[in-house]
Amino acid sequence: MGRLLAIDYGKRRTGLAVSDTQRIIATSLTTVETKNLFEFLENYLKEEEVDEFVVGLAKQMDNTLSESSVYIEPFVEELSKRYPTKKINRIDERFTSKIATQTIRDCGAKKKQRQDKALVDTVSAVIILQDFMK
Repeated sequence: MGRLLAIDYGKRRTGLAVSDTQRIIATSLTTVETKNLFEFLENYLKEEEVDEFVVGLAKQMDNTLSESSVYIEPFVEELSKRYPTKKINRIDERFTSKIATQTIRDCGAKKKQRQDKALVDTVSAVIILQDFMK
């Protein structure tokens, strides 16, 4: 069985997390500049077996799509075109950044680490993946 790869897509940076091959544990992978995301995915997928993607679905409190969906949805379309054999799962990503920030704080991170947006994006991807694997 291949891994799951979670994507917390952002305008500037994208957080990535991956499962183990048995899909039990979600681990942070990295944060990449969004403009380099497809290049990163191409290289990663040459090295690792990934069967499915898990992409955050940006919603507002009233369950409508958020403003960020304007750039997330075209990404998902391009992802499905480039990797037509891989399933793309969508999962509500509301509050993942807030939960990630709180998790980082609870782990005793210093203020500078808590302000690291790349770390927040990666932890957010882990949260998205953990929610999906429940």
